[in-house]
Amino acid sequence: MNYIGIDLGGTKAVGAIFNTDGEILLQKHVLLENRSGAEVGALVCDLCRDLCNEGCIAQGAPLSIGVCIPGISYSDTGCVWAPNIPGWENYPLRDELLKVAPQATVTIESDRTCYILGEVQMGCAKRCRNAIFIAVGTGIGAGILIDNRVLHGHSDIVGAIGWLALKPPYTDEYDECGCFETYCSGEGLAKQARKFLRENKEYRGELRKHSIEDITSYHIFEAYDNGDPLAKRVIEEAIEMWGMATANLISIFNPEKVIFGGGIFGPAVKFIPRIRNEAEKWAQPISMKQVEIISTALPKLAGLYGAGAVAIKYAK
Repeated sequence: MNYIGIDLGGTKAVGAIFNTDGEILLQKHVLLENRSGAEVGALVCDLCRDLCNEGCIAQGAPLSIGVCIPGISYSDTGCVWAPNIPGWENYPLRDELLKVAPQATVTIESDRTCYILGEVQMGCAKRCRNAIFIAVGTGIGAGILIDNRVLHGHSDIVGAIGWLALKPPYTDEYDECGCFETYCSGEGLAKQARKFLRENKEYRGELRKHSIEDITSYHIFEAYDNGDPLAKRVIEEAIEMWGMATANLISIFNPEKVIFGGGIFGPAVKFIPRIRNEAEKWAQPISMKQVEIISTALPKLAGLYGAGAVAIKYAK
């Protein structure tokens, strides 16, 4: 059996051939370069075809393909929704890949599912039966492994924790992406700083030197390190809510490990001890004492290793 994993992001696709132990034998990447819709599908198919050629996988040879996508994969249809890829509201990715390799088993999973599977396969969740990966980037999601099974839910939307209700009262701000994500994703951090600067014209901290619309989470962390009061306020609120969300997940699922990853963790790794301290205020105390809260061991490769794990797991 041959195994291919493909990790599709908003700007590039990375593919690899894996052995049965989940180790990468051959790796290749391509840039999306503003492609959309069927163009992105064709790029993924070409990447799969190139891996087969470069890895000397003969046409018709047994093959299992796992794909990590930045959105939702609908297991009953093989279609995907990816908000960062225009034209992928209900894109038939599985059918397109089967045109390249009709003999293959093709399994597509959300990025958050692949992140936790990648950590189990090659990262810090090895030998864990119960673990949660909290991915904090442009948005927020969680891959949830319970009793050695990844949870999917009724319509494959499990883990949409950006919608956790953590700060009443409800406001229109939450309509687009939920309460937690509005404050604590990369975009959410920047959104809160922009809102404050628009409403407080007299503020003269470091963040004021940037055009309001250009402010990103990068500027927030930079300003925090330089003592900017607004950046400190935004980050302090995020630490509180990251801790509350972690506590909720610990109380519900009783995991062995909670793993933080994504682009924000990154610079926010240094706050994990404080996130734990906050979680301890809110979580079920026995579960809280048993859990380890850590950062990812695979900051750039969790999705790819997860895609490989999917290919191995579902091979027929």
